[in-house]
Amino acid sequence: MSGSAAPVDMPRWLDLAVLPAFNLALALLVAGAVVLLVGQDPWQVVTLLVKGAFGSRLGLSYTLYYATTFVFTGLAVAVAFHGGLFNIGGEGQAMLGGIGTALVALWLGDRFPPWLVIPAMVAAAALAGAAWAAVPAALQAWRGSHVVITTIMFNFIASALLAWLLIDVLKEPGNMTVESRAFGPGAALPGMHQLLAALGIDWPRSPLNLSALLALAALVLVWLLLWRTRAGYAIRAVGHAPEAARYAGIRPKRQVMLAMALSGALAGLVGINEVAGVHGRLLLDYVVGAGFAGIAVALIGRNHPVGIALASLLFGALYQGGAELAFEVEGFSRDMVFTLQGLIVLFSGALAQVAAPMLARLWKHVHG
Repeated sequence: MSGSAAPVDMPRWLDLAVLPAFNLALALLVAGAVVLLVGQDPWQVVTLLVKGAFGSRLGLSYTLYYATTFVFTGLAVAVAFHGGLFNIGGEGQAMLGGIGTALVALWLGDRFPPWLVIPAMVAAAALAGAAWAAVPAALQAWRGSHVVITTIMFNFIASALLAWLLIDVLKEPGNMTVESRAFGPGAALPGMHQLLAALGIDWPRSPLNLSALLALAALVLVWLLLWRTRAGYAIRAVGHAPEAARYAGIRPKRQVMLAMALSGALAGLVGINEVAGVHGRLLLDYVVGAGFAGIAVALIGRNHPVGIALASLLFGALYQGGAELAFEVEGFSRDMVFTLQGLIVLFSGALAQVAAPMLARLWKHVHG
């Protein structure tokens, strides 16, 4: 109990900035020791990882592309958390977002221009993700079903639905790969290199696309909603003090529905980045764990949009830099990158408050 109470006794900036930084440094130290034990040079590994993620414009583009997806899934977890809910269904909600994106793209992409199709795809992705999250929300609000269990189960249902659609409905005739036909030109989401070229900036071609700007907008809008609007206050009130919120006249069931719908909508936007922005068709495995990674991103970012932006950048760097490491360093596999990610999640998530009492005592000692 003392570990959980200690952060209350120290300034908010220490809790939100210094403590996560300390946990991250501790995770990196332990990861360095693990790298040393397997016969690799920790300094070389860190140098190559940072160089691979930020050392070139192409590497930076890939880092930001991965970070874009993690912003969406991290925000999805954070919004639900502030409503007192633990949404583990980001994986399935992202799949439904991709399905919504693809259905609009296949329907409109060959007949209408991008300025009309792209907003329709964004709306479809958000609405599909929100609708998928709304069912577990309603089950919790009116039937008492635990949202953790129902969102996990809905991930499996979403995966089965996606497979059925691709195999029996949307699969391109004559194509042995389980995927839809390519989207029409109206559904082509501009790459960031195209946008920068229009501004006279030469930038290498990469998966980074217009979704990165959508992710930035989502960060700002979530902050405004949760901390600058009455609706956001109601969500946080129900999440942190449900009985007091009920006494104040706030309807918990409505807030549960709103928080989960917003959470699902944010997760659904993954479909824009992956399906419309990169592949140009609906695939079977485009989510690849991004929904679960969003849980770690939200934990490390302390469920705040600024922290989520930084944590997403960190995970994007680990994904991109890890790919470079596996290519450059003999004997260094992707499993070692997953180990590093796991250590960061362990220290920044499960053990996040272990160092808090020490930092609180140090703060009190320095300031008398």
